[in-house]
Amino acid sequence: MPQPTPSPAPVPDARHRLVGVPGGRIHLVEQGTGPLVLLVHGFPESWYSWRRQLPAIAAAGFRAVALDVRGYGRSSAPHAVDAYRMTAHVADNSGVVRALGEETAIVVGHDWGSPIAANSALLRPDVFTAVGLLSVPYAPRGGPRPTDAFARIGGDEEFYVGYFQTPGRAEAEIEPDVRGWLAGFYAGLSADTMPPGGEDSLFFVPEGGMLRDRFPTGALPSWLSEADLDVYAGEFERTGLTGGLNRYRNVDRDWEDLAAWDGAPITQPSLFIGGALDASTTWMSDAIKAFPTTLPGLVSSHLLDGCGHWVQQERADEVNGLLVDWLRSLAGYEG
Repeated sequence: MPQPTPSPAPVPDARHRLVGVPGGRIHLVEQGTGPLVLLVHGFPESWYSWRRQLPAIAAAGFRAVALDVRGYGRSSAPHAVDAYRMTAHVADNSGVVRALGEETAIVVGHDWGSPIAANSALLRPDVFTAVGLLSVPYAPRGGPRPTDAFARIGGDEEFYVGYFQTPGRAEAEIEPDVRGWLAGFYAGLSADTMPPGGEDSLFFVPEGGMLRDRFPTGALPSWLSEADLDVYAGEFERTGLTGGLNRYRNVDRDWEDLAAWDGAPITQPSLFIGGALDASTTWMSDAIKAFPTTLPGLVSSHLLDGCGHWVQQERADEVNGLLVDWLRSLAGYEG
């Protein structure tokens, strides 16, 4: 007899809100009271990516707030591509803090949320007193124009960030089957379902092909139930993927906008948690080695053995413990 599909993981006592920021409105989910901890998701995710962190952080005595980044979920989705530049995301984060009646916050980000969190701390140290980075290590602005660098990666194949640059191109691949595309993308970067080492990388697109051509098929990752996938797919089937993809389409604008912060360190107390099997930590291993210079306030850095890209979902209990320990260590810190 078929078993009933489990419900998505509940978030007890969580409150959904829409708050006004200078660029529009941001949807957020909050739980708990105490010092504000702002949780920023990446691509292609939503506030729901923090469903297992909200109760743990709230129980530890903090006000945990997970937002839908602009372009996602129920947050505003401006039409203009340049509305998704990094400085706009930093302004959104600062605006959320003010809208919640606070002056300061600790900011934690995963995937694209990690550089958004890092730049929030870098550009607005008056607001963001500490920063936690998951999966993507901090790498200061520098080097050549990003799209020029990406064009040199991959030889005859196209690096996925370059593939995402042209508006409508990736959308044409994803949006006819959002649920299937998400399942493959999540599985391809999860420790228990990613392709074996040595197979063609799903980060590169062969000429005339699509990104999904190399996605694994079959079972979902152990951290992702059918009901969880329904939550993610339901959001993107409603909104489309353009808002999320527009983050990639601003890498050159970010490089220009952040020129004054070239090579700048983040001095606030910081935390890094990555997966040892995640391409973000292997490709950017030099950035991790540079943490003594780039993150002089680093409290601790962790690479989780046997973990892929979706660290706070793949290893929720372990990440929760590391986050809570770090947050508690900040109790005496005055931003």
